[in-house]
Amino acid sequence: MSQGALQRDIRALLKDRKGLLLAHNYQNAEVHEVADISGDSLGLSMAAAQADAKVIVFCGVHFMAESAAILSPDKTVILPRMDAGCPMADMITAGDVRRIRDEHPGVPIVTYVNSSAEVKAESDVCCTSANAVRVTRSLSARRVYLTPDQNLAQWVARHTDQDVLYWKGFCPTHHRLRAHHVLETKGRHPGAPFVAHPECRPEVIDLADAVRSTTGIIEYCRSADAPTVIVGTEIGLFYHLQKNSPGKTFVAASEDLVCPNMKLTCLEDVLESLETMENVVEVSEGIRVRAVAALEKMLQAGRD
Repeated sequence: MSQGALQRDIRALLKDRKGLLLAHNYQNAEVHEVADISGDSLGLSMAAAQADAKVIVFCGVHFMAESAAILSPDKTVILPRMDAGCPMADMITAGDVRRIRDEHPGVPIVTYVNSSAEVKAESDVCCTSANAVRVTRSLSARRVYLTPDQNLAQWVARHTDQDVLYWKGFCPTHHRLRAHHVLETKGRHPGAPFVAHPECRPEVIDLADAVRSTTGIIEYCRSADAPTVIVGTEIGLFYHLQKNSPGKTFVAASEDLVCPNMKLTCLEDVLESLETMENVVEVSEGIRVRAVAALEKMLQAGRD
């Protein structure tokens, strides 16, 4: 079946199911072209919660579909590829968080949204890469513990006077980017600014002209007064960069900035999931309520 035919069938089934198709920024271009909304993980889940839809098809990885299920308990959430996981989210468990709390009594635990529902439920507050600094600063605590991303935690530590402890997890895709990759790319594109994601190593952050979340990178590139921008995040974002800034050139800081899990989902998977209504992601109510509390505390930090 042609790509056009697949897209037409998907849109027809979405209409029949009263469905909403979400695509994370790192998905393949063919998925973005048929999606209702593209964006970052939490933003998509929040949009799903506000949408008048019965079915949410989340093209991303497992923790993202869980987040949608947490915020939309009245909707059916489908993950087209159940084997699309997140290695960083898998680097910490709910038991690990309980041990952290036992070892550091009274220290609030801030958990990146790139984590499982069970881990969120054991945490005091969640954060995103865009608001991690603000959320951490909002806590009236001299010492905080960030999970699971060590690189995000070290980025936060640069911007607060608090003592930041952290779990030694990481995003394998961003963690692969090293300083020498950036320097080599800068050498090929002299004068081009370099924007990095805060999941990158500190040595990479040191070389960045700006550090932004995925949405922030899109905004930075749109406003940057430069014809070429070097980008330090997963290459799936280039679809949006080129769409939002068609007159500019975007260069990956490394050719290895590819998340294999994000690239698993194809149009055939989306269509099959809508046809069968299988691959439903559910979160038990006990876990969901506690995870929602951590997410709501994060949102409150942004309002204060």
